[in-house]
Amino acid sequence: MRIMKFGGTSLKDATCFLHVSDIIEKKIKNEQVGIVLSAPSGVTNNLKIIIDKSINKKNIDSEIHTTKNIFLTLLDHINQSQLNFPYNIIKQKILDKFIELKKNIHGINLLGQCPDNIYAKILCQGEIISVSIMKGILQSRNYSITVINPVDTLLSTNNYLEATVNIIKSTARIKKIQIPKKNIILMAGFIGGNENKELVLFGRNGSDYSAAILSACLQANYCEIWTDVNGIYTCDPRQVSDAKLLKEISYQEAIEFSYFGAKVLHPRTIAPILQFKIPCIIKNTFQPNNEGTLICSKPKKTEHPIKGITYLNNIAMFCITTYNMHCIKTITSRIFTAITRNKVSIILNTQSPTENSINIFVLQQNILFIQNILEKEFTLELKNKILKKIKIIKELAILSIIGINKQYRLNISARFFLALANLSINTIAISQFLSNNTISIVIEDKHLINKIKTIHRILFDTKYIAEIFLIGVGGIGSTLLQQISLQQKKLQIKDINLKICGIANSKKLHVNMKGIPLNKWHENLKKENNTFSLKKIIDLQKKYHLINPVLIDCTADEKLAYQYVDVLNKGFHVITSNKKANTADLIYYKKIRLAALKYKKKFLYETNVGAGLPVIETIQNLINSGDELIHFRGILSGSLSFIFGQLEIGVPLSQATQEAKDMGFTEPNPHDDLSGIDVARKVLILAREMGYSVELQDIKIDSLLPVSFNNITDVNNFMHKLKELDPLFTNKVKKAQNTGKVLRLIGTINKIGKCQVKIDEVDENDPLYKIKNGENALAFYSKYYQPIPLVLRGYGAGNNVTAAGIFSDLLHTLSEQSGV
Repeated sequence: MRIMKFGGTSLKDATCFLHVSDIIEKKIKNEQVGIVLSAPSGVTNNLKIIIDKSINKKNIDSEIHTTKNIFLTLLDHINQSQLNFPYNIIKQKILDKFIELKKNIHGINLLGQCPDNIYAKILCQGEIISVSIMKGILQSRNYSITVINPVDTLLSTNNYLEATVNIIKSTARIKKIQIPKKNIILMAGFIGGNENKELVLFGRNGSDYSAAILSACLQANYCEIWTDVNGIYTCDPRQVSDAKLLKEISYQEAIEFSYFGAKVLHPRTIAPILQFKIPCIIKNTFQPNNEGTLICSKPKKTEHPIKGITYLNNIAMFCITTYNMHCIKTITSRIFTAITRNKVSIILNTQSPTENSINIFVLQQNILFIQNILEKEFTLELKNKILKKIKIIKELAILSIIGINKQYRLNISARFFLALANLSINTIAISQFLSNNTISIVIEDKHLINKIKTIHRILFDTKYIAEIFLIGVGGIGSTLLQQISLQQKKLQIKDINLKICGIANSKKLHVNMKGIPLNKWHENLKKENNTFSLKKIIDLQKKYHLINPVLIDCTADEKLAYQYVDVLNKGFHVITSNKKANTADLIYYKKIRLAALKYKKKFLYETNVGAGLPVIETIQNLINSGDELIHFRGILSGSLSFIFGQLEIGVPLSQATQEAKDMGFTEPNPHDDLSGIDVARKVLILAREMGYSVELQDIKIDSLLPVSFNNITDVNNFMHKLKELDPLFTNKVKKAQNTGKVLRLIGTINKIGKCQVKIDEVDENDPLYKIKNGENALAFYSKYYQPIPLVLRGYGAGNNVTAAGIFSDLLHTLSEQSGV
């Protein structure tokens, strides 16, 4: 025996009725089936509107016509497709039902109210008519039908609108019917009968409850709930597009899913199938071959350590606090008694003995009612200052993690709360459900769906993700995008998803939160009308609650560099090739580090010194392992390395500088390179990284340029005037070569932190002797590395190596993301 319930969306029109009958035919070939039917979609709501309008003496002719027309249209269309369909008989039944409805409505209109027994009788007419129509279809296909009248068989309490069935007595009644094994059983859902044989209703999701009850009474092998979704998902698939279908869950998990907001089943529906251990399958009427979700006693173990995320919104919190800690138990008991007595549900409660308070969480629609209950119950306590004034907080939501595997409970809890902290989600209350496999938190209702989407991705997506916002698309920025584009497929194989969500230059900002196609970014940015501001990027984190947002600064903008603290504060990692922040005053330098530490974000700037060379990482590893600097010497400018290499082979200074500029080795203005200021900034960054408190003005710079070059800001003028220095440098190079040496611009740091940038003559025994043509070399003499220094050597200029260094930093932002 298999009980199959079809909901309103499964029966919304003639096509659906015929499709459902096809499903029934396939099932009856293997076993006997019992069918429980809801009203067609929208009918019950229409009937409720008719009742409400009648009470208020409003005209309901239009609503009655619309509702009747739903059924008559249904019949017409079925009759056109189904041979031998008893059209006239069923049509007359429907017309009779609506004549009776009008009589009841007339009485309601005269009274100005609707008694519960009449309300119940009207509201279930859709289910009763659904059974008549399905019976006609199946009989026209030559099947024998037994219709169970739920008023006669499902013995229920006297509550007309929220009745509960006595399963034992109902089972005895159904057995007396002696249903033939070959017959298809049909029963209207939502309906039962009391001791007086009066019609009663089962309330919300009543047809599901009917199916569960009938399954118990007939001792069915399975109870199937057919709806418009494939089953139970890890989250609401209408809100979270990457929600995953659950193949099997336990009865307890199903109860918790339902209790905390999942719309598939009502907790009351699960009770009978749990009591009699009847497996329940959630199936999709429109994709009948899909396996659906099985609810059973012992579901198969899944790879993932949790089953899903649910939510309830429009929640309010009542905080009741006593001045006397000894009263809290009594107060708590009275709160629950008073509210239960008035038939209102408390969804969640948390208690804090140290604060002598209890918090109860209820649907926001019940605020005034519950407030009146509590103020009436505790009138004397409030008056005599035994209780503080009851505090109410609105616009909350309850977010629950369901079905946590015991083996991973601590890991999941830590990951969940770390995600909340990283997303700056304020947790108002925390509760662990009875099974110990569910954690519920109370948060603000604002931007709830975006919060849930993000948390779902964090807990279910095994991919390492970075949501990237790139500012600056010159040589380095555009090269970085090209490198990411080339590597994306390979990285996705390793479960790494680098999603470019924003690209900006100084004027425009192009955003696509689903990811910007990197083959069209340039034209999309060109067409963009959205003006750039850093605030717009920061606001996206607040709006979308991103998992791992990363701001990449490929500019030389000082104003932008001075906003890094705020960017870190708002939840972004910061990666920068811009040296302005790290060479600012020491106070701001330290503020950035404190912000990164406080907000648990990465501030990465490997390219500030050696482009693609791992300079910063190497220094940090040395310092962290207890090494101490004795002396540092290095060639820190790829542009000057190239220029001095060209000077060696007789190329004039101006020509060598132009070549370096054309190759993208120099700063936008080569004056910064030749003045030594760019090298000085790098020396400053290294010195600070080694722990020295140094300012830029503390560094002694021997510039390549005379004072007369200081005020030349125009690049073209500077390059033209540079020719004046060609003879001077040709002579310097020859002088050094005559003694077997070469010229190099070298940055130095001594043991006490004194820094200098100067032109030096070095011989072939010096590790910097062969460094030219764009290479950098850094020689660290330390406690661990002496007399032979630790030398880092490689290309230190150019868009490719600098972009590669930023790319490497970007991958480092993924290191804290981990699967369970």
